[in-house]
Amino acid sequence: MRSRRAALAAPVLLTALAAASACAPVEDEEPEAATDATTAASEDAGAADPAACVEDAPLVQEGTLTIGTDSPAYEPWFVDNDPTNGKGFESAVAYAVAEELGFSEDQVSWVTVPFNSSYAPGEKTFDLDINQVSITPARAEVVDFSEGYYQAAQAVITLKDSPLAGIGSIAELADHELGAQTGTTSLTAIREIIRPESDPLVFEDTNAAKQALKNGQVEAILADLPTAFYISAVEIPGSAIIGQFQPETGEQEEFGMLFEKGNPLRDCVDAALASLREDGTLAEIEQQWLSDTVSVPTLD
Repeated sequence: MRSRRAALAAPVLLTALAAASACAPVEDEEPEAATDATTAASEDAGAADPAACVEDAPLVQEGTLTIGTDSPAYEPWFVDNDPTNGKGFESAVAYAVAEELGFSEDQVSWVTVPFNSSYAPGEKTFDLDINQVSITPARAEVVDFSEGYYQAAQAVITLKDSPLAGIGSIAELADHELGAQTGTTSLTAIREIIRPESDPLVFEDTNAAKQALKNGQVEAILADLPTAFYISAVEIPGSAIIGQFQPETGEQEEFGMLFEKGNPLRDCVDAALASLREDGTLAEIEQQWLSDTVSVPTLD
């Protein structure tokens, strides 16, 4: 492995995490897997040389790979709200991809991009964005996505003394007050899959959702599974994850890196991800930052 990957493989595993998957901040639609058009366009990318590919790709800043993500940048995706330190699953993946593309660590620049702005149509201030963005057909109409780099599941977080603590099905959630961050697949899952009797509470960010749970404004909040583990283990003492579910039928929901529509860099990144997947680097990063050692019940 190259020097950057060796550094990423150091045993810095968050003790608070014990499972796989900010809420995968989506407009109000049912999350779906990548469309055939999205995936077909990148099927041949794995055969390409990622570094050579970049020579023909326009960059926001010549000689620099500019990566966007939101602020604050939450754990376990980033550590200490600092995307530049290479710690956390998405920071580590971003630097591994950058290396495959031929960029050194000091040739990577990060910019702040609010989640909902990242997949809006139009010119981008970044070459790629990585921020737990779920690949959906609606989004893919105005931006491009890489191949998925992580398969996501939704998790339900409540307080341990809540009546929700004993439920075992999605249908049982419908009678309770639920909440999630605006623009996320978690919010879409509440509205389109759980369909509660009362409208869910919508929060500007994950911090607001967590505070609402602490204050008793909602009985449960939804988040992707790794974020849920961190919230439960570290940020809200006395809380618990009561279950997980896939908010769709068919293929699993995936997070993808996001690009301005038509950006040829997407194919280069797909080639980089294919290489990282083939040599086991992607799996090592996932194991380091998103440990899969504990099972969470699946809600029917």
